[in-house]
Amino acid sequence: MGSNFADLQPDVQPLGTARDFVDEFIDVLKKQPVMHHFSSQELTLLAEYMDCFGVPRKSTVIYEGDVGDFLAILVTGEAHIVKLQDAEEAVVGVIKPGELFGEMSMVDGLERFASCVTSEPSDFAVLTRPKLNDMLADHPRLGNKFLLMLLGLSAARLRNALHADQTFGCATTACI
Repeated sequence: MGSNFADLQPDVQPLGTARDFVDEFIDVLKKQPVMHHFSSQELTLLAEYMDCFGVPRKSTVIYEGDVGDFLAILVTGEAHIVKLQDAEEAVVGVIKPGELFGEMSMVDGLERFASCVTSEPSDFAVLTRPKLNDMLADHPRLGNKFLLMLLGLSAARLRNALHADQTFGCATTACI
């Protein structure tokens, strides 16, 4: 069973849809290379399928080992990707505004690889698997473009992780 973003932390504050913050949403996404192929009109449409949440500092928004059915985009703030290694939590990545995470578990429905913990108050735009399915039905071109972007992002992260593993003996991917 997937976990609902709003239920993960008791202090999560629903803020409405990303459409309610569309200018900020578009500004932060346009800075990400993986989103350069999306027009402002497409990002506005994408925003209609995403809900936004405000989260306080030191809140866990994704738990390692949970089954996932959503991905999130950090709109404001900062978060850390934390992995349990040898019974200790280790920060393996930092998420900045505009970065997307949680896509692998949202797509395949399997367990999360790591946790995500806010390091300062943060706002997230969240896309659930059912909303992605709605987008694919309502706007197939946008949905397919988004899926291709996710595929490219996952491939790039896998390449980076494999390269880091060969070069430094560790993987530093933000995929969760």
